Amino acid sequence: MEEKNKIINISLAEVIRLLMTDRKKVCIYTLTAGVIGVFLAFATPKIYKSIVILAPEESGAGFSGSISSLASMVGMNMKMGQTGDALYPEIYPDLMESTDFIVGLFPITVTTDKTGEQYTYQEYIREHQKEPLYKYPFLLLSNLLEKLTAEESSDSVHVLDPFHLTKKEYNTMKAISGKIKCSVDKKTNVITIEVTDQDPLIAATVADSVQIHLQHSITNYRTNKARIDMDYMQGLFDEAHEQYVKARKEYAQFVDANQELVLQSYRQQEEELENEMQLKYNIYQQVVEQFQLAKAKVQERTPAFTIIQRASVPIKHSSRSKLATLIIWMILGFMLRSGMLLWKNRQQFINL
Repeated sequence: MEEKNKIINISLAEVIRLLMTDRKKVCIYTLTAGVIGVFLAFATPKIYKSIVILAPEESGAGFSGSISSLASMVGMNMKMGQTGDALYPEIYPDLMESTDFIVGLFPITVTTDKTGEQYTYQEYIREHQKEPLYKYPFLLLSNLLEKLTAEESSDSVHVLDPFHLTKKEYNTMKAISGKIKCSVDKKTNVITIEVTDQDPLIAATVADSVQIHLQHSITNYRTNKARIDMDYMQGLFDEAHEQYVKARKEYAQFVDANQELVLQSYRQQEEELENEMQLKYNIYQQVVEQFQLAKAKVQERTPAFTIIQRASVPIKHSSRSKLATLIIWMILGFMLRSGMLLWKNRQQFINL
């Protein structure tokens, strides 16, 4: 019952005295950490960032309304612009992280800024990336183990299959995925794509390609159903046109062959052929109208994007400056030695 909250008193003067007494080791730790920071700053390749900003545009009611009005003229009820899309802007980042999307970037042709050499993006990521110097021992060991455990490759030509990637292809995919970042503003639906790379020209090239690839993926998704309907109407159109031409030809041949005959049976057969031709023509006309509406539906479902900021070659690198790295590591060295010293002598400046 007599236990109360204990008050901890820290003597700041004693803390300063301890640090001053151990100032040599504090300076050694600080300078050593600074040297490590400078080494890491020079050993780490520079990174450049290219940014693309775009905004998806919603389909206007004017175009949808005009198609609906055209459909109503032929007795069709088309609810334009009221379809629910599963692919909304908030999941674009997940789409860009998918295997199919990343693998689709493998064949992109990229050109280095300094030498002008051209590679596929897959080759560049796999064979022409600079690694930090401190990683070289681990890379040499990893390559040695890979050679010792590698199986003999077959003579057959390997075909890239997103469903079944090799280990190298998977590692390349993960490396590319780490270089691409997509974010969506929930309020405005503005899409920001950031691509980082060791080469400024390649960063801009890939950012532009990612933008185009994303637009194509979204367009293919949103127009897929409409394109299937259009292909179906194309088949009906070809069939109706063929039947109408056939009926018209049969009617013309019968009339030409029986112009001199006045028998009622021939007249009745002529009327039947004429009615059949007219029926085929009416069906053909309806199919033509629906086919035109199906083509307009594809255009109506095609999304538009406003490019707010296009990809451009960055002038300055986006890596942390060498001076900032030096200061951070020196602070870490100072804090490390100070923490060790104060913990060891904590009883001298802490009073309970």
